[in-house]
Amino acid sequence: MKVNEEDFPISRLPVFLKKSEELLSFLKKKNLRQLKDIWKCSDKIAFMSHENLKTVSLTEHLTPAILAYTGLQYTTMAPHVFSKDALDYIQKHLRIISGFYGTLAPFDGIVPYRLEMKAALDINENNSLYDFWGKMIYDEIIEDDHLIINLASKEYAQTITPYLHDEDQMITLIFGEEIDGKIKQKGTFAKMARGEMVRYLAENNIQNKEDIKAFNELEYRYSEEHSNDHQYVFIK
Repeated sequence: MKVNEEDFPISRLPVFLKKSEELLSFLKKKNLRQLKDIWKCSDKIAFMSHENLKTVSLTEHLTPAILAYTGLQYTTMAPHVFSKDALDYIQKHLRIISGFYGTLAPFDGIVPYRLEMKAALDINENNSLYDFWGKMIYDEIIEDDHLIINLASKEYAQTITPYLHDEDQMITLIFGEEIDGKIKQKGTFAKMARGEMVRYLAENNIQNKEDIKAFNELEYRYSEEHSNDHQYVFIK
């Protein structure tokens, strides 16, 4: 993650900031060895992250969430070159699921953190972050149309799927290649395609789920044969 306080202003603080403060307090009480077990990282990264915990404030030196993440999906998305209309679109429609913050709108102000959703921890009688967040993330994300377009990994989508109701429709977008009759997703290309998909949705102001099927970036094309009401499959 990175700090960028200059390119775009933040619009608000995260909606679950009090829960994030609970997590921060929990992590600050752990020693370096315990944190390394939680973070599953190298000694060097654990030391740097531990030092950061000592001074971090969740309300100062904030970066818009959409600029803070440095994964392939975010660098491919390249939000720093979006038009104003595209930025308005993602602020309204895009939500980022986070182990530390729960859910974030693109221009929520955040600080760098290290905490995967699958991290093994026992906090406030919860055995995992899935228990800690419960259905709060689902309740915050679901809207009146009951439609979720899922670009998250299984690890993060799992914060939503147990709470779906019959009237909800979650469509998972899959980017893969057909090999020996099966669809195989390759991590690097799938992550890049997720970023390109967000860009496509934003730049084209997509409002209808059927229009998602016209996506054709990175040589991916929609496959009617492999798709259904719950997953749209794009093959290259």
